[in-house]
Amino acid sequence: MAERNLVIDQLKFSYEGLFNAGELTSLISSWFLEKGWDWYEKLNQEQITPEGKQIRIILEPWKSASDYYKLAVQIKLNMTNIKDVEIQKDNQLLRLDHGVIRITFNGYVVSDRFNKWHSSPFFWFLSIIFEKYFFKNHYNKFETWIKSDVEDLHDKIQNYLNVTKYTYQK
Repeated sequence: MAERNLVIDQLKFSYEGLFNAGELTSLISSWFLEKGWDWYEKLNQEQITPEGKQIRIILEPWKSASDYYKLAVQIKLNMTNIKDVEIQKDNQLLRLDHGVIRITFNGYVVSDRFNKWHSSPFFWFLSIIFEKYFFKNHYNKFETWIKSDVEDLHDKIQNYLNVTKYTYQK
């Protein structure tokens, strides 16, 4: 069985306001496809309640980093109390959504992605020794790679939703 090492643990993002749910999900999927990631949508469900639509999406894209390592991301996207809103901007009528978005990111570096080194206890022991002492630089490189990719996606979503933290200095 391949070993999943958790690199990014529960990076959370929340937003309440106007957005377009279709554009947000296409932004996330196009980002992964541009970067060469493979795509897996584990869950996509929508519920209509009196408070509004509830959308829950779990994405698990991955990327083969080498013959031995694989990068994986789990994104949990919860959109609650979504209501359709019409807004007039520049004499045009825009149909947007209003609600709450909560996104959770988890990033993993998966070793022995083909399960070749877990066929016997001796091979498993060798894989641990090689990972800890000989291929530590490779693991660190992939750890940095997953951190930068998740941070880049996080920033892209923040820019799309126009969420910026300003710091004022006196």
